[in-house]
Amino acid sequence: MFLKSTTETKEHAPSYYAASVNWQTDYPQLEGDLNVDVVIVGAGFSGVATAVELCERGYKVALVESNRIGWGATGRNGGQIIGGYGSDPSAFSSSIGSEGVKIVESMGSECVQIIKERIEKYNIDCDLKWGYCEVGLKKRHLKSYREWAAEDSAIQILDQNEIKEYVNSDLYLGGYYREDWGHIQPLNLCIGEAKAAEVMGAKIFEQTQITRITYGENPAVHTDKGSIRANHVILCGNAYMGNLVPYLDARVLPATSCIIATEPLSDEQLQQTMVRDVAVCDSRTALDYYRLSADKRLLFGGLSNYTGLEPSNVQAIMHAKMTKVFPSLKNTRIDYSWSGSMGISVRRMPQIGRIKNSNVLYISGYSGHGVAPTHMTGRILAEAVDGDTHRFDIMNKMFHLPWPGGKLLRRPAMAVGMMWYKMLDVI
Repeated sequence: MFLKSTTETKEHAPSYYAASVNWQTDYPQLEGDLNVDVVIVGAGFSGVATAVELCERGYKVALVESNRIGWGATGRNGGQIIGGYGSDPSAFSSSIGSEGVKIVESMGSECVQIIKERIEKYNIDCDLKWGYCEVGLKKRHLKSYREWAAEDSAIQILDQNEIKEYVNSDLYLGGYYREDWGHIQPLNLCIGEAKAAEVMGAKIFEQTQITRITYGENPAVHTDKGSIRANHVILCGNAYMGNLVPYLDARVLPATSCIIATEPLSDEQLQQTMVRDVAVCDSRTALDYYRLSADKRLLFGGLSNYTGLEPSNVQAIMHAKMTKVFPSLKNTRIDYSWSGSMGISVRRMPQIGRIKNSNVLYISGYSGHGVAPTHMTGRILAEAVDGDTHRFDIMNKMFHLPWPGGKLLRRPAMAVGMMWYKMLDVI
């Protein structure tokens, strides 16, 4: 399998989401100097959600994006609304205590509720559907589901026959269903939230690349055409920050994931595949994830890797993965194919903190699980700016480890590690 760099432009990736967007944003570039209360760098879910939270609190906000609103992972992901905030909060009990663990676990439910309430409050058209299935390929997956269900009444266990009433595939041994998680058209949600922030007074700039940051009590961001000074700077670029802040670059590993979208499926094809309109993930480390779009296309994703590259024949590989799950789609046309980067943190927990103990705050490292958690992060960051740092401080106590090996060795090391986990998936 030959690998290549993902082709990027200043406009959106050639995704189904970009093709079905409600309206194309065209915010101006930053020119000249501006003063605000808070400037946010990066207009994906984290940045836009933070802007909404701050505007609701009455702050004067500027939101700066180097490309388009939702251009990065936000506009390319699986669109699945899945609860939970990071991987296994209990693993951090030594640094945040049992009370801190409970607070982080509760944020895993709150993040989903934020999305639900925001869509209703601002009447955002983003194809919201409720319903989620996780599907198992191994007996150990089913054992985990039973253990989770014993602690969470929202989980409905499904045996091998029952899972086919949701996902009609012979590949799975069983799974579970929950009605409180679901899926959306992520780019339309992000753009709708940006519009809400704009209506509340946020200044939004696209095609505006930040070249440097000035730290201190009143930090500022600078471009080649202007600057914005503020009481707080919030960095939300995640996997697409580059080397703007070396401290963050060392703690985020951009990993690649790929998605294809079929032609619209017929009713007969839906009965052979997605009997119910639910979001689906399997339980492997290198998982498949898929769902239906509003016009009944199957959006099928996966193929995650830590090289930062994509296969040169990504569409053919993804088509083969899809037909392994649903053989009846072998001759189905693929209308869209795209890839993107997600920011991986060493400990698989979103990283929230300050740069140089300053008023420059940051968030990064959602590790492939960000649609709902980004909205929780927006609230945490807004709380901190507003003077309530309780939840911010809990997250900041989780020591954010740099990736071992530096720029030269971290990717090869993680690629080898991913191969190990892929072998465990097979066993």
